[in-house]
Amino acid sequence: MRLSGYSRIIVAAAVLCLLPAAVFGQEFSQIPRTSNAPPKPSGTTPRTPDGHPDLTGVWNGLGDNLLGVPNQIANNGLAIESETSTRDLHSGLLIATFPRATTRPLNNEQSERAASLLRRVGSNRPVYKPEYWEMVKNLDHNANEEDPSNNCMPAGIPRAGIPSYIGQTPTYFIFIYPGQGGLIATQTMYRMIPSDGRKHTPLQDLDGTYTGESIAHWEGDTLVVDAWGFTSNTWFDQIGGYFHSENMHVIERFHRDGNTLTWTATVEDPDVLLEPWTTTPRVALLNPRPDAMLPESLPCSERDLGHIVTKEHH
Repeated sequence: MRLSGYSRIIVAAAVLCLLPAAVFGQEFSQIPRTSNAPPKPSGTTPRTPDGHPDLTGVWNGLGDNLLGVPNQIANNGLAIESETSTRDLHSGLLIATFPRATTRPLNNEQSERAASLLRRVGSNRPVYKPEYWEMVKNLDHNANEEDPSNNCMPAGIPRAGIPSYIGQTPTYFIFIYPGQGGLIATQTMYRMIPSDGRKHTPLQDLDGTYTGESIAHWEGDTLVVDAWGFTSNTWFDQIGGYFHSENMHVIERFHRDGNTLTWTATVEDPDVLLEPWTTTPRVALLNPRPDAMLPESLPCSERDLGHIVTKEHH
């Protein structure tokens, strides 16, 4: 079920109180947050028999990459280093911001509004052709009605970010993205991605889908996932009204360093963008529990959209 504003946080807290302790421990981090900056790696990087880094694991050690405002802010390129100091990860510059505790849970309307403003401060943004800026602005302003995820549609790629689970074999990868609330509310998605050297199906022969046709290969120790053949019914970033055409081409890069996984995605869409756009690197932490599991997500059932009366949104 999708909820907007602080009501979503209240309901989420109530649901969490009902979860069994084992499930809670598996889904959420056991590591206390002391900063909103990306985590530093520790430990060695495991490798498969063929010598490549082993990306297998549950990558939600800090909570899912779309779950919880601290992660959402870091994933949009901001690291809150103190109550009054925020660093733009794209430019490296410090940004003067209003006071805000770095790790205190956001549990009221005012703090969520503050976080919403912070998420929009980052300097790394796609550059659209001039004729599309008005459309982007209108989509963003009317996101409560226009955001595809608000109607329980899949987040799509690259909006879904880092998968919460990766399974790796010599010839393909399995990515799982649990359905969730938070900044956007989405259905569960999965991707089966071959890495056996095959080529893409010609774009004109593909029917557009939410995850596209994805093919993986290794460049050194970095896994590169090349995808095209998308539906245009998604946005490609968490906020901003950033729409795309059916000709969008996405190149994701995954690099494991110890217990961290760094992800970037480059979006190429000459139909609407002036130049390719690359996300600010996002870092996920391996779940520290060796028996970690992904619990089943509740189905997404839209029941709020008809009751929204303002344009306020994330």
